[in-house]
Amino acid sequence: MNLLKNNLLNTYKRLPVSFERGEGVWLFDQFGNKYLDGLSGVAVNTLGHNHPSIVSAISEQASKLIHVSNYYHIQEQCLLAKKITSISALSSVFFCNSGCEANEAAIKIARLHGNKNHIEAPSIIVMDSAFHGRTMATLSATGSRRAQAGFEPLMSGFIRVPYDDIDAIKKIASQKNNVSAILVEPIQGEGGINIPQDLGGYLSSLREICDDNNWLLMLDEVQCGIGRTGEWFAFQHSKIKPDVMTLAKGLGSGIPIGACVVNDKAGNLMQPGKHGSTFGGNPLACIVGLTTLDVMKKDDLLSNAILQGDIIVSRLKAIVGEHKGIKSIRYKGLMIGVELAMPCVDLIEIALQNKLLINVTADNVIRLLPSLIINEKESTLLATRLGDLILNFLEKNDK
Repeated sequence: MNLLKNNLLNTYKRLPVSFERGEGVWLFDQFGNKYLDGLSGVAVNTLGHNHPSIVSAISEQASKLIHVSNYYHIQEQCLLAKKITSISALSSVFFCNSGCEANEAAIKIARLHGNKNHIEAPSIIVMDSAFHGRTMATLSATGSRRAQAGFEPLMSGFIRVPYDDIDAIKKIASQKNNVSAILVEPIQGEGGINIPQDLGGYLSSLREICDDNNWLLMLDEVQCGIGRTGEWFAFQHSKIKPDVMTLAKGLGSGIPIGACVVNDKAGNLMQPGKHGSTFGGNPLACIVGLTTLDVMKKDDLLSNAILQGDIIVSRLKAIVGEHKGIKSIRYKGLMIGVELAMPCVDLIEIALQNKLLINVTADNVIRLLPSLIINEKESTLLATRLGDLILNFLEKNDK
């Protein structure tokens, strides 16, 4: 097959490779070449590729029941909801198929909350550099003009402030406003692996502001949730709980699933007919989500995320040292960003040629999101291979 010619809509600038199979943190192309996957489908393949427990769960469930309408009770959905509410200490879950759908549900809940409190045209505070999806509502909430360009008019109802700037939010709260909620990623992924200076303090301050003003605190954990930062959810690095949390990506280990998780205050706003999803919470997706969480607990992958993140970053720092071309290395568990002093999108294809899969976001931030099953040997190899590529790239472009 000619990979350069196909009948697909031109929505991705695809790299010149096609993968045939995977095993753990490794992918193999059609010619048998072996690639170290440092991206895991953009934080999706939590348990790596071809994990035996996932393969078995899919096979067994597919032989029984793949889909049934939400007009009926779905046992697998109830079991997964019970597991998620147990580890999050929230109350109930709406299942959908993706992160943007989960965020759409959250946005609708914020609107319901505002209208219930007689707010005319309720608005949601969102952040610079945020990414919440590509539907019209989530695109409007997103903080990337590149992503939004050409899709105007965007939806109204969003007030944007700088990320990690509590004073900017307090200023809005002190004025007459029509705010009903704050929507924020505890750690920004697409925006460049941006981490608040004090993650726990930032979330605690947001919680306090929301409580004082009867706003909902809504956390987008689509990328930073499901163990990626070393806790089940990034908000657990603080002592607070959100009113709404959205999940997707790593929850299904490659099978599409999204979830909007809520407390009683937010959940009581939804009634039959207010929201739904044809495919959301189907038995196959839910049994895979349940299997993912069970394997994570059994294999202690939360601790592994912390350990392997430390190994990767330590090795990277040992290689790149104090090179002036490195602005910073930011990480929490296995959510890692290496910010260079220059655009580095070309590194994606250079890394591919060296059998390494990475991503570059915000033009100059190398993003690493390896599977949570990665081991010490693989982490060291990933960091060594990437560190050498970064040094070569900086030296070449410094001339």
